[in-house]
Amino acid sequence: MKKIVVLTGAGISAESGIKTFRDADGLWEGHHVMEVASPEGFAANPELVFDFYNQRRRQLLEVTPNKAHFNLVALEQHFDVQIVTQNVDDLHERAGSKNVTHLHGELFKVRSTVDENLVLDWKKDLILGDVDAKGNQLRPHIVWFGEMVPMLDKAIEITATTDVLVIIGTSMQVYPAASLVNYIKPNTPIYFIDPKPSVTKNDFNNLTIINDVASSGTDNLVKILNNKL
Repeated sequence: MKKIVVLTGAGISAESGIKTFRDADGLWEGHHVMEVASPEGFAANPELVFDFYNQRRRQLLEVTPNKAHFNLVALEQHFDVQIVTQNVDDLHERAGSKNVTHLHGELFKVRSTVDENLVLDWKKDLILGDVDAKGNQLRPHIVWFGEMVPMLDKAIEITATTDVLVIIGTSMQVYPAASLVNYIKPNTPIYFIDPKPSVTKNDFNNLTIINDVASSGTDNLVKILNNKL
């Protein structure tokens, strides 16, 4: 069974109604990114950070996976599909994808501010005073700017052995996720799905650009890959 690694970004969740939060001027819901997505921001104003992620968590409870998520699940009938996502939502899992690696953390999880390996499932609001079993404050289980990306080594290992790389809904401008394309085997087929692709055929060998949104773009992808069986 051929192995497909799918690298997904915000574009795949946008059709489910997930707001990107990042405005054209670079602000997230009116806040500078470092105020709500950095250790320094958390230390300066934890209530603001909690409120920001509580809003995102509430929104995630109201949305559902879209056709693109389900199309990737359908590929598992004929391929070993491994998803590496920059998204912190759980829409891949809710759609039924079996192998999902979250590079930037997970919105429905929190962790101890003292022991980063102490991770809890969490779907309600998180506030000051919510603590772990040892009395340490909990924080969102999100990889903030300036923090290490714990799942990066696993993602590199997965990507290095793939037969096909699919990139959906990401500009390939966010590192270290964008660096994963450097680890594929030479001449590995790459499929890039985006309505406004940030790459051209000159950027990568063996590249197919599907100029479309995630849902209909993955419709096309499934047909292409199944025809190659």
